[in-house]
This record gives sequence, structure tokens and C-alpha cells, in this order.
Amino acid sequence: MSGRSDWNPESYARFGGLRLRPALDLLAQVGELPKGDIVDLGCGNGAAGPALAARYAGRRIIGLDASPAMLASARKGGAYHQLIEGDAAAWRAEAPVALVFSNAALHWLSDHAALMPNLAAQLAPGGTLAVQMPRQYGAPSHRFLRDFAAEMFPDRFDLAAWRAPVSPPVEYHRMLSGLGRVNVWETDYVQRVEPVADGHPVRRFTESTAMRPYLDLMSQAEIAEFLARYEAALAAAYPIEPDGSVLFPFRRLFFTLTL
Repeated sequence: MSGRSDWNPESYARFGGLRLRPALDLLAQVGELPKGDIVDLGCGNGAAGPALAARYAGRRIIGLDASPAMLASARKGGAYHQLIEGDAAAWRAEAPVALVFSNAALHWLSDHAALMPNLAAQLAPGGTLAVQMPRQYGAPSHRFLRDFAAEMFPDRFDLAAWRAPVSPPVEYHRMLSGLGRVNVWETDYVQRVEPVADGHPVRRFTESTAMRPYLDLMSQAEIAEFLARYEAALAAAYPIEPDGSVLFPFRRLFFTLTL
């Protein structure tokens, strides 16, 4: 993971259950693997580490992330044999690996047409590249961030040429089908986001991820103004349930590529 400011593991972990389920769904679609290490690329706070360690007991589990704070949190879990601070786009395996597993990380990187084949090239014969990325960019939760930032602070946010960092599923199938056996799918999760003491629950969900690049370029006064507008719009798009929770549809794209 990357960003101008470092990640906040506590904020990110607040919705750990909702963020972990896609990782487990992805892992369930990984079949038999050849010998070799397991790499958790963009491992974040290590949420997927215990599941990887349990599934592949006896193998070396390696985590890589660009955030020192997230790596420090991942280290506490004890699931990884090695943790590396680095850029996922520049990572190269010391020896071919059995599995490159990436949950909710590669959408922060550009040029997927080059990135994904480069990652596949790190695999041993019979190895698998397994990736999950959010594809929520057209939903109100993410569209409001772009629209309001560009309107309120045009000097910093010129989004006229903006393109979603994650392509439609068919594009990944076309991109990877010449390399091996490809399985691509999407899931819309209807997430029940628990009530929060301060603010709209969806705002608390996005503030540790999608909102970060915007807030990094605002002053404290600007942040307050931006959040007030964002919260008001979220309240209309995602009404609060009687118990204070919110039903928050969230789309994620998955694929596995097996050589």
C-alpha cells in the first residue's frame, strides 16, 4: 500500500471483518500449488496472514507492504516468516514462488497491463496469481469524493481526465488469458456497517482508504468543510437504519491466474 501520509492500522482495522471476507473468498478459489513460498503482496496490517499460514502450513509466508506502520502491525500477528518494506510494483522474487496473493492493494498501482504479467512472471510453473481489488468507483461513496474535491478545490484536484484504476472484469481476462488459466469474477457485498459514535458509518469506512489521497492535500479547516458536505451527501445515499447501522453495497473484482 502507498500514500503520502502513512497508513493508520487502527483505523483500517476498525472494519477488519468486512475487509477480511473478500480475502477469504479469494483464497477459497486457489487450487493446488507447486513447491515454493507464499507472498502476500500489499499485506497491510497482516489481516490475511493467519489464513495463509493455516492453509499453507510448513511453507514460508512472506509479506510485502510500503507502509512501515502497517508492517509493524502485521509483525505482531506472527503469521509471516519475513516482512519486507517495499513497492509492490518494483518487487521481484528471489526465486519463483508458488502463490502471489494480493488482497485490496493493487488498485493503488497504475499500468495493470504491465503489472499483472510482471507478477505472473514471478511464479513457478503451476503457480497462481490471486488478486482482489475494490471496484467501487462509480458508487456514491467514492464518486462524491472525486466530485466534491474537484469542485471545492480545483487548484489541487483536476480530475477531468480521471480514469478508474481498476478495469472491468473482461479487461483482466483479455490481459491474462494468454498466460495461463484465468478465472475472473465480481461480487457485490451488501455490507452492514455498524453504528459509530461520530459521523456517518460509510465516512468512517472510507476515511482510512479511499479518502486518504484527498485529505492529504487539504488543511484542517478544508477537511472540516469537505467532510461536512460529504457526510450530508452520504446520509441521502446511504440512509441510516433504525439501529444506527448502514447497508453499504460494495463491489469487488477478483481473479486467479494459474500458469
